[in-house]
Amino acid sequence: MPFLSHLDELRKRLFIIAILVIVGSTGLYYWGWDIYAIIMAPVLSALGDQSPTVFGPFEAFTLKFKVALYGTLILGSPIIIWQIMAFFLPALKPKERRYVLPTFLVMVALFALGVFFCYSQILGVAFDWMLGQAGDAVATIPDAGKYFSGATLLMIGFGIGFELPVVVFYLVLFDIVSYKKLRENWRIAYVSMMIVASVATPDWSPVTMGALFAALAALYELSLLLARVLLAKRIARQNALGY
Repeated sequence: MPFLSHLDELRKRLFIIAILVIVGSTGLYYWGWDIYAIIMAPVLSALGDQSPTVFGPFEAFTLKFKVALYGTLILGSPIIIWQIMAFFLPALKPKERRYVLPTFLVMVALFALGVFFCYSQILGVAFDWMLGQAGDAVATIPDAGKYFSGATLLMIGFGIGFELPVVVFYLVLFDIVSYKKLRENWRIAYVSMMIVASVATPDWSPVTMGALFAALAALYELSLLLARVLLAKRIARQNALGY
């Protein structure tokens, strides 16, 4: 498509995402505290007898709306992912478009897996460790809004991080980076994953960064293994051409 047509396509996709966020946030606002209780369960367990607190007369409304917004982003992630993919669809060749639907399903599954992994394995341990850093020196007053934002951003960060296998697959598929270079330059890949882990985790604690890095490293190695199996002919051609 011409450049202006691509801009029009981008506007259409962003409009759909904006409508999703507005309608979803408005609809989920009614169940805001129920969603809050589900998402914050591992954090509340780490807090023990302490209860998160809101400061100011408007904070409860703001927090409830924030819960509805983040809930929409997580639950509506399949639609958001599809809109992002649909924007690139016109630029793909007919042979390449056959990968769109399988890629979409894999991306949704990986995002959900990342969110679930963070929720079930990381949140409780991470918040327990961070709260323990205060020791007996200072008293902690849990801010409900900040604790909720931290928990949801961690889950979204893990969900995005778990998309790494798709990135690796397409780097090899479209000859952007050869399998051989990905395999040989593993040190650069690991350093990049450390940087991604530090950026994607809002708390910068070694627990969450270490857990995300370990997950990314495992996914990277699994991605290379799958690419080796699924794209064997392409990899052989890349090796024959010397790149």
